[in-house]
Amino acid sequence: MRKKKLIKKSLKKMKKKSKKKTKSNSKQEDLAVIRLRGSIDLNSSVKDTLKSINLYKKNSCVVITSNPDSVGKLKRVKDYVTWGEIDKDTYDMLVEKRGEEYKRRLADSKEKINYNKFIEIKNKKYKKYFRLHPPIGGFRKKGIKVSYKKGGATGYRGKEINSLIKKMI
Repeated sequence: MRKKKLIKKSLKKMKKKSKKKTKSNSKQEDLAVIRLRGSIDLNSSVKDTLKSINLYKKNSCVVITSNPDSVGKLKRVKDYVTWGEIDKDTYDMLVEKRGEEYKRRLADSKEKINYNKFIEIKNKKYKKYFRLHPPIGGFRKKGIKVSYKKGGATGYRGKEINSLIKKMI
């Protein structure tokens, strides 16, 4: 009798755990990621993560979709980049003013390999990254070595990324 009660309790707990809602972003937003710091004295895992995001140089920007994998990568490199949700107007301005056309080949001669090193917007092909200027007026008071929450520039900044991008275009 006691075993049956224990089994029922454990089944109820398992059902409750499976019913718990996980934090999932049903509306996937685009995240703008800007690299703020250079490549001197970088850990190899941080270097590899920055390469996988296509951020090779300082003051370069990439727009990625928000999913758990990309957010995990951003948390790993939070001391070297800043990121936030980009709105459509800023994204259009970024592509218009700083987008570089992709002029390399799209596939190999035998049409077996397709190269996807570009983004396509309005039937034009652009490189996946944008090279930006340093921000007009500089970064916040404490500079690029301190997190955004503490008065610096690195880390997550939400919608405030749009004003930074406009300063850097």
